[in-house]
Amino acid sequence: MNKGQLIDKVASDAALTKAQAGIAVNAFMDAVRDALQSGDKVTLVGFGTFSVGKRSARTARNPKTGASIQVEAKKVVKFKAGKELDEVVG
Repeated sequence: MNKGQLIDKVASDAALTKAQAGIAVNAFMDAVRDALQSGDKVTLVGFGTFSVGKRSARTARNPKTGASIQVEAKKVVKFKAGKELDEVVG
């Protein structure tokens, strides 16, 4: 499912126009992004938790040349599925 399909699904399920659903989906994505950017977690009970983790610096290998390269440390977005979502999918 891509963003357009998600907007269509939200519009049909919530009896909204596609424009209204697009605004709602974009607002949700902006809220999650802003919370993660400021270091907060976003917990949606029954669905899951978005959080920011740290990936340490490491030495990797270029698969084409075999040369070693240094990969810098960085922050990464993590998602842990909630119990209800995990049960439905799994």
